[in-house]
Amino acid sequence: MTSLILLVNIILEIYTWLLIAWVVVSWLVAFDVINTRNRFVYMVSDFLYRITEPVLRPIRRLVPNIGGIDVSPVVLLLAIWLIRDLMFRYLL
Repeated sequence: MTSLILLVNIILEIYTWLLIAWVVVSWLVAFDVINTRNRFVYMVSDFLYRITEPVLRPIRRLVPNIGGIDVSPVVLLLAIWLIRDLMFRYLL
């Protein structure tokens, strides 16, 4: 059981870093620091979008934009941290 919990923890940690990478890439694209016409940038941003969007979409429906700022990644990060904390507190 412990190894399963540790595996879930590692998956959640990797997903956290992918989510942070998606936020950074989306900011860089929005401020024209990087260009999605570059094939590598497009592939990375498309991969990050496909990984994070299915989880962020339901959160975006529930949480409205605050002044045009999307706070759904922050909500998801808080949820992941809560899940990890509860896992270690009650399952280990």
